[in-house]
Amino acid sequence: MAYQRILTIQDISCVGQCSLTVALPILSACGLETAILPSAVLSTHTAGFSGFTFADLTEEFPKINSHWKKEGIKFAAVYTGYLGNEAQIKYVKDIVRDCLEEGGKFIVDPAMADYGKLYPPFTQEYVDAMKTLCFDERTDIILPNITEAAYLADIDYKEDYDKDYIDALVKALHDKGAKTVVLTGVSYAKDRTGVLVSENGSSEYYEHFHYEQGCHGTGDVYASAFVGAYTKGKRAFEAAKIAADYTLRCIEATQKDREKHWYGVEFEPELPELVKAIGL
Repeated sequence: MAYQRILTIQDISCVGQCSLTVALPILSACGLETAILPSAVLSTHTAGFSGFTFADLTEEFPKINSHWKKEGIKFAAVYTGYLGNEAQIKYVKDIVRDCLEEGGKFIVDPAMADYGKLYPPFTQEYVDAMKTLCFDERTDIILPNITEAAYLADIDYKEDYDKDYIDALVKALHDKGAKTVVLTGVSYAKDRTGVLVSENGSSEYYEHFHYEQGCHGTGDVYASAFVGAYTKGKRAFEAAKIAADYTLRCIEATQKDREKHWYGVEFEPELPELVKAIGL
């Protein structure tokens, strides 16, 4: 496969192992030239730290896009994570229109909610804007968790659910325009969780062990590993399995150092296993 350039758009938490500080090394380890567009710069992430700094970079988006257009810079894939506001979502659409190669892939992780609630900065207006991104004709894959899927599908969130609920959730996403849905955190049994991949009228489910005590940043680790494997030629379900196995290994490694390493997930030592799984 030809050497490829990918763009990932999300925030930088300088300390905390999430967002771009996770995406950049994982995608690079997957053999991809990884360009970044930071949506904001924070001194640390916001979970467990206090007094963190924050610099919004929204106004830089159109300037950067204009320069890339002038230079003729194109990307084989674009992958978005945490976006800070509705304006950034609009600018992302412009970047995809102008800078994604013909036949390139656009993958959206609608990082906005979990455990039945939106993240604190976000409102229904943000959800509505994210819908326009997830259901855009250029968007190839969306990577929601169950909470995000419920918001996107306009279906009430359920903490306790069955297969019929999940099937209805995924169907609603497709009906609204989603092409491939990679639904994470789908659990049908105690101590088990998994990922459901739905595309082209059929779905596949991969189940694995669930740690009750998770780690901050595992969603970003999963999404980045998925995008890396997928962009390197794995089909969506294969990429979903590789990403799930890798994320689980990272959580297991972090459990041994939980008291000291409470703020993130130790993903770096497990990168060779991800590379091996992809077959690089």
